[in-house]
Amino acid sequence: MSFASIAFPYVRPFLHALDAETAHLMTLRALNIMPATGSVPHDPRLRVSAFGLEFPNPLGLAAGFDKNAEVPDAMLAMGFGFTEIGTVTPRPQAGNPRPRLFRLREDEAVINRMGFNNEGHAAVLRRLAARKGRAGIVGVNIGANKETEDRIADYVKGIETFSDVASYFTVNISSPNTPGLRALQSRAELEQLLARLNAARTQQAKRPAMLLKIAPDLRQDELEDIAAACAGGAVDGIIVSNTTLSREGLASPLAQEQGGLSGQPLLALSTQQLARMFLLTEGRIPLVGVGGIHDAASAIAKIRAGASLIQLYSALVYKGPALVRDILRGLLVEITREGASLSALRGKDAAAIAHHGSSGT
Repeated sequence: MSFASIAFPYVRPFLHALDAETAHLMTLRALNIMPATGSVPHDPRLRVSAFGLEFPNPLGLAAGFDKNAEVPDAMLAMGFGFTEIGTVTPRPQAGNPRPRLFRLREDEAVINRMGFNNEGHAAVLRRLAARKGRAGIVGVNIGANKETEDRIADYVKGIETFSDVASYFTVNISSPNTPGLRALQSRAELEQLLARLNAARTQQAKRPAMLLKIAPDLRQDELEDIAAACAGGAVDGIIVSNTTLSREGLASPLAQEQGGLSGQPLLALSTQQLARMFLLTEGRIPLVGVGGIHDAASAIAKIRAGASLIQLYSALVYKGPALVRDILRGLLVEITREGASLSALRGKDAAAIAHHGSSGT
């Protein structure tokens, strides 16, 4: 077991006594100085091939935890099969006023209205360039500055800036905390965005895979439009999903704080949307399942709904680094029980989950 996993039960009460953002910043500082070791399964049955990359296991760290690429190697050492930094915008951005990050303890959830706070392309590029050549898959999640006049141009700058150091790109057009951003998910705007990004990619010496991250709050017709826009190689993968604006069924007194909701309450909605996208794309585009993963069962539900890869973040707030080991062990138990592989489980329950939901989600 890693040092971080051993220490977490002792430091969690201290961290949770602080406001959520201060605790997060302290965690990043600690990760910079703690020994980068982990104790997780390294089993060939967990390997996944997707969009030209070989992942040692399917479990990744979602964007938002390491916005400025400060600790990608520490997170990989914790056992994650990949990590995603960002969201990064061309210019440094302060984000929304604090407080802007809230723990909903009763729901094991988080609400954030961070607003793409980050140090900007130049600072993040310096850190990623310094680790170039090291092992590990590190994706770069790119976004647009709040006040920009041409949002698509900001995404193009992300492609141009990070192509040499990114394992893959995630195009984040689904944050609810930048006004008007989700409009880029409409078919006409999305097709224009993807056309310009793909044109920019052809000009780069290195051409990392490009994934699109979508919101969970989309109607079926909107999902159909996105699936159509992403067909034919327009993207290499789709991440389902970002945070939700829904507040259904929450118990916390903080439930009405503005921002995007993540954590356990997002599991059912995001997994159903994942299954719907799997059916719409007929399994031809690799999907990354995100939203509400908090144990092995919820991770398995994502794969059965159609995910090739999965990501988490909010559950770490409540369960700590040992969660990585627990999920990977649980995946191995499921593979053994089913007498199958991860790829064989992918999408196995997609039709049932898409149309009726699932008790497992």
